[in-house]
Amino acid sequence: MLRIDGITKIFGGLTALEDVSLFVNKGSITGVIGPNGAGKTTLFNIVTGLYTQTSGDVYLEEKNISLYAPEVLAGLGLVRTFQNVELFGQMTVLENVMVGLHTKSKSGIISCSFKLPGQIKEERYIKEKALHWLEYTGMADAAEIKANNLPFGKGRLLEISRALAVEPKLILMDEPAAGLNSRETSALANLIRKIRESGITIVLVEHDMELVMDICDSIVVLNLGKKLAEGTPREIQENPAVISAYLGES
Repeated sequence: MLRIDGITKIFGGLTALEDVSLFVNKGSITGVIGPNGAGKTTLFNIVTGLYTQTSGDVYLEEKNISLYAPEVLAGLGLVRTFQNVELFGQMTVLENVMVGLHTKSKSGIISCSFKLPGQIKEERYIKEKALHWLEYTGMADAAEIKANNLPFGKGRLLEISRALAVEPKLILMDEPAAGLNSRETSALANLIRKIRESGITIVLVEHDMELVMDICDSIVVLNLGKKLAEGTPREIQENPAVISAYLGES
């Protein structure tokens, strides 16, 4: 589903990523872990078109997407959530998810301005689809609440709902469990499995190791901008280099 080939990113004199390569299999859950400053979010920003890499290429289903803008990538089925929840605070929960359906909208400025029949029909469809995704994530009861009035954990679910509304092939989640309590984290794990079972491939950056080891099929470890290790959860748990990077040498 995703191939990252020799990605390097240099900010001024700082090398944030150096020759990072990895594969993500279709229908899998892949974890990207590493200490703070390892380059995890930078990698996500490159894959999703927010940053341009210094060198290397990114492929989605063998299509080179290295220089594509985020909105183009969304149309191709690649979406993400953010480490800091990014919502339209003054819009309702439902409206936030409707925004995620922009790739399905065909109405132009004239049809929207004059409320032509085609635009009205499309708006009704977008609202129905948005409600479907809120029900999918257990957020339907909050549809008419303004997004900035949601508790933090619900904000996380809303951001995932909006990403799912694009009907993606691949979703990148940047620290989805950050700020969640144990009950919310358990519910998140079940939701991520449910998303994978629907056929969507998932890559997540996460510091909650219990969550990562529980739900991921494979794990990639970054350290100081380089790929340190790659393998199954058990292989990563037992890897001496990974243990050293997290805990230091004895």
